[in-house]
Amino acid sequence: MKFNIHHEDPQSAARAGTIETDHGRIETPIFMPVGTVASVKGVHQKELQEDINADIILGNTYHLYLRPKTPILEGAGGLHKFMNWNRPILTDSGGYQVYSLSDNRKINEEGVKFKSHIDGSSHFFSPEFSMEIQRKIGADIIMAFDECTPYPCEYNYARNSMHMTHRWLERCMKYLDKHPENYGYKQSFFPIVQGSTYKDLRKQSAEYIAGVGAEGNAIGGLSVGEPAEEMYEMTEVVTSILPKDKPRYLMGVGTPINILENIALGVDMFDCVMPTRNARNGMLFTAHGTINIKNKKWEDDYSPLDEMGITTVDTIYSKAYVRHLFAANEYLGKQIASIHNLGFYLWLVREARKHILAGDFMTWKQMMVKQMDKRL
Repeated sequence: MKFNIHHEDPQSAARAGTIETDHGRIETPIFMPVGTVASVKGVHQKELQEDINADIILGNTYHLYLRPKTPILEGAGGLHKFMNWNRPILTDSGGYQVYSLSDNRKINEEGVKFKSHIDGSSHFFSPEFSMEIQRKIGADIIMAFDECTPYPCEYNYARNSMHMTHRWLERCMKYLDKHPENYGYKQSFFPIVQGSTYKDLRKQSAEYIAGVGAEGNAIGGLSVGEPAEEMYEMTEVVTSILPKDKPRYLMGVGTPINILENIALGVDMFDCVMPTRNARNGMLFTAHGTINIKNKKWEDDYSPLDEMGITTVDTIYSKAYVRHLFAANEYLGKQIASIHNLGFYLWLVREARKHILAGDFMTWKQMMVKQMDKRL
């Protein structure tokens, strides 16, 4: 993997770059649609590639391990071939999903024992096993196995968890050193900074992770319920320490405003289920604010779904029609909304990139934050 920075914003830590992988080029800052189980929910791969034009998508180790199971993926020649996606893929190590199973898992130094959300069967993830699965999945970028702490989190728990995450990182790297890639192309490995919302722990973890010398670095354990200002404070602490010449990935973030604020703090990569999850509930993101398309006010509004026409669906369907689909409980409404929201997120990070390159990112960002913080 190669990462090049083409321009840095003079008024913030924002930067525009490119990541080169064996499956293609990624322009940063970038948003990665979440394809948890080898599918971005409700969106066809053709739409992802041609309409939304996603440079990279995300898959999940925990979910893919449980279903369809790694032998199926191996038989297909890896996740790219299984789902017919020829652009880059990043896989989460499963640490966040294990965190979300708080009632059905036990964590110790060796790893995590958990029960499947599908059938209740017992499973065990160690750092080594997470790496083994990710080798078999075959993503271009793979993540270290970590513990994502909850919010709020007691200081001692956060400190002990952070140190265990660092020890797990060493085990991940040892496994990868001994077990090369499965499918003949390079996989890049990102460790994860933890430390909850404690500045001294975040600083300590960021320094440790920076010292590993990985090809990129991730920031985990945020967007788990903490106030946005705490997220930004922790991100700023970490990005001031992580190497400037490596991509920085803020995991699981977030709203359009969250993304712009964190781009200004030096983050390059984002993912979140919000655009598709909110779309299925009728919430549409636009440059001028959010729309609840299920509201009666859109019943006879025959204007385009979004006047900017970011995606095809924005220009060919009216607000009235999409509202009707939701009222009739037609799944097409959720599909149209999902394509729109993903298209908007990708438009937003690409506009951010244009303004970073043009040198007026902060002026544009401040205007966009005000506009998007409205209900239409």
